[in-house]
Amino acid sequence: MSGIAAGVPPGQLEDTIVALATPAGRGATALIRLSGCGALVIAAAHVKPWSAEPRKARLCTVYDGGHALDQALVTIFPGPDSFTGDDVVEISTHGGVLVPASIIAALISSGARQALPGEFTRRAVMNGKMDLIQAEAIGDLIEARSYAMHRTALDQLEGGLSRRLLSLREELIGLEALIAYDIDFPEEDDGPIPRDRIDRAIQSLKRALDKLLATSAAGELVREGALVVIAGAPNVGKSSLFNALLGKSRAIVTEIPGTTRDAIEAVVDTGSWPLRLVDTAGLRATDDRVERLGIEVSERYLSAADVILACADSDAGVEKTAAVVAAGSTGPVVKIRTKSDLVSNGTKINVPAGTVVLSAETADGLQELITAIDNILEHRVGEIEFDSPMLTRARHRSAVEHARSELAQFERAWREEKLPATVASVHLRTAVGALEELVGTVDVEDVFDRVFNSFCVGK
Repeated sequence: MSGIAAGVPPGQLEDTIVALATPAGRGATALIRLSGCGALVIAAAHVKPWSAEPRKARLCTVYDGGHALDQALVTIFPGPDSFTGDDVVEISTHGGVLVPASIIAALISSGARQALPGEFTRRAVMNGKMDLIQAEAIGDLIEARSYAMHRTALDQLEGGLSRRLLSLREELIGLEALIAYDIDFPEEDDGPIPRDRIDRAIQSLKRALDKLLATSAAGELVREGALVVIAGAPNVGKSSLFNALLGKSRAIVTEIPGTTRDAIEAVVDTGSWPLRLVDTAGLRATDDRVERLGIEVSERYLSAADVILACADSDAGVEKTAAVVAAGSTGPVVKIRTKSDLVSNGTKINVPAGTVVLSAETADGLQELITAIDNILEHRVGEIEFDSPMLTRARHRSAVEHARSELAQFERAWREEKLPATVASVHLRTAVGALEELVGTVDVEDVFDRVFNSFCVGK
């Protein structure tokens, strides 16, 4: 699979690469990863005592010339039975900044080079240790901020989506083979391939691709999080609600209107959906230039929101706020009557049906609100089916849509018989290519660039 390590000059594909695989900074330990054809030789020049016994951690001293740098645990993973498929050496050192940096500098002085973002995983794909979707799943697993994203990434890492896509690819190739046989051997056996057999194969593939495409809205929401925007006039309890949903004080709560001058965002895991919760500046007319900028930010969030929480602390304010936010967004609105704990005993709150009455102070109504948000998202994009493969990226959706479109064009040409079968079947070959590009079984450099440039160095 030559050229698949996009962004790396061809002459550097055989380089030995090194990087810190743990976050830089103060910590108990740090892990340095060295991979490539020269990994064992380079490591042996700095590690004493040296042993090439695989998969056995040994306490060694790491040297730079005659100068000891640290005591470390060193483990050897000879290729091809390693993460990258090349020889790999992992050095667990004491944490901090100086120790791992000094060891990496020593290894570079002996012939290694600093790894590029995602280059270890890229080499694993190059060497057939995993496919591109599994590589993406590693990045998603690292970035996972919710149970749903974590579980979905694990399923993709285990090959669930890849197996489904490769199965669809085989079905397309099978259909392509039927057309080729009909072209090359029209008089063999019982004559031409029955048209209804080809029609059944087309319909089966269309249903399978449509079913997979139907998961993309929920899958992308699981990966990115649903944008839930808290909106309303100043001082109606937006920041208090934000903190209550977060379970900790993140936004400043004061009695002064206009405290929140900018949008504050955090991720909340409800157990069903990851929510990108946004506390926005109070919506009101103002001559304050800084506050006006904050309100403009709020309006941009509102225009992109998946769900809007329209907050007000009075019965009349609920409808007014809902109308204001609905004018600037197409997202569904949940009406919220806040500060219910401040209502005098015996006073009836006359809110419209469907309005959530809650108190951020006592947490009354919070679970009802979360349930309302979950129901809206499930109605919009469908239920998450963790046991079935899901498309979680725009790249996934685009490739499957492309394959589906090419299949439809083939079907149209086949039924209308306006094109020779040899020409119509080109659409099938293009559909196969779209799925192959998605899984990474073909060499497409710009795709690999986009995927791996988002990885951290050392992974």
